[in-house]
Amino acid sequence: MITEAMGIERSKRRFAAARLERTARGLLEASTLCGIATVGTGNRAHINTAYFAWSPDFELVWSSDPGARHSRNIAASGTVAIAVFDSGQTWGKPDRGIQLFGSARQANGPVASEAETLYAKRFSAYEPGSLGAYRFYRFRPRTLKLFDERDLGPGTFVTARRAAGGRLVWERTEIYRSAA
Repeated sequence: MITEAMGIERSKRRFAAARLERTARGLLEASTLCGIATVGTGNRAHINTAYFAWSPDFELVWSSDPGARHSRNIAASGTVAIAVFDSGQTWGKPDRGIQLFGSARQANGPVASEAETLYAKRFSAYEPGSLGAYRFYRFRPRTLKLFDERDLGPGTFVTARRAAGGRLVWERTEIYRSAA
C-alpha cells in the first residue's frame, strides 16, 4: 500500500464492475433523500435536500422549482455533487453512503416524461402532474464514491467512473485510518 497524508492509504485492491454496481444500487436504495450540492455565482456553494429516484444506469432525478437557488445554479453551470446516506446510522458502527459527481439539467420533453415515470415508480403516493410549477431534473454522474463498511471493508472508499451504458469501472480504493 502507498501511504498518503492524514491516515489515508491508497490500496491496489480492485473491485469488479458487478460488485460496484450491486453496492451502488444498495446505497441508492437505502434512502429516498439526497443532498444536492451546486455552485453559484462567485463560486458560492449551495446545498439542497430533495426526494430522488434513480435509474438502472445510475442517473438520478428529482423535482424542484426552477426559481430555487440550486435550480438556477444548475441552469448556469450544471455542475452538481450528490450525497445519499441513511441518516439513522449509529456512530462507531459500520457506515455506508455514496457520493456522486457529475452534471444536471432540467429535463424537457421525453426526458421529463421518463424522469416523472421513474419518480412515480419510486414514490407510489406521487400523482403525475401534481407538482405545479416544479420541473424534473436529471443528474448524470461521471464518478461515484462508494462507502459501505460491511461490503467493502472498514474505512474503505471506492471511486468508480461511469462508463457507457451505466457500467461502473473501478478507479481507485482508499482506506481511511484513524490516527493512532
